[in-house]
Amino acid sequence: MSFIWGYNKDNGPDTWYKHFPIANGKKQSPIDIQIWNAKFDSSLKPLNFNYSASTARRIVNKGHCFEVEFDSSIDKSVLSGGPLTEKYRLTQLHFHWGRRDDEGSEHSIDDMKYASELHLVHWNTKYSTFSESIHQNDGLAIVAVFLKVGGVHPELEKIMDALGSIKKRNMSTVFTNFNPACLLPDIKDFWTYPGSLTIPPLLECVTWIVLREPVNVSKEQVCKFRCLYSTMEGEHPKKHIKENCRPRQPLQGRVIRRFLL
Repeated sequence: MSFIWGYNKDNGPDTWYKHFPIANGKKQSPIDIQIWNAKFDSSLKPLNFNYSASTARRIVNKGHCFEVEFDSSIDKSVLSGGPLTEKYRLTQLHFHWGRRDDEGSEHSIDDMKYASELHLVHWNTKYSTFSESIHQNDGLAIVAVFLKVGGVHPELEKIMDALGSIKKRNMSTVFTNFNPACLLPDIKDFWTYPGSLTIPPLLECVTWIVLREPVNVSKEQVCKFRCLYSTMEGEHPKKHIKENCRPRQPLQGRVIRRFLL
């Protein structure tokens, strides 16, 4: 029987290295970003988010999180600038959360965590496909946005409304006319560092761009994330996705660079 990874004691992050040895690699993510240790880099450029609502396609329960998928076959939702020298196409976004509102983000800032963390996943257009890009050092660019409990996020409500249709693992529904730019903070200062996927296969192919300013969401919105099931229709016992964040990994000598507007 093949290994089905997850976040429980028997298949969680502490066990992943047995099936994905790169889990013990030197460029693993997430990390704790220590502000004093981040180096200002004048060569970094402002980020350019050129997103289009027309590329949103569907929303799916993956069993460990849910994803909003986008059409990345054309240059319609593209990220450039910052530390990037190429154009990167948006392929999906997903969220990470914890059992409590003070432990849901994967990255932390000076050891402080947020309620949740949004990841916008892009692949480098100098490669032919997403599948090819994940095997390259510069294959992916993932933008991380912190979510803190502070008030209802009106634009997030469209996603919240769709979650009722994907309660169980492998369920999906059409999800169109959604511009993910609505989930970004107004100020786009960031930290950047070389890292990895935070879920298996944990490949070290990611340029991480962690936005400094969080966005506000309500306690009820985060709670809805935890109401999703990791189990399929008809599977018992039913299990909720109570948490899906990987512990922070050693920095291993990597340099964290910062950009301030």
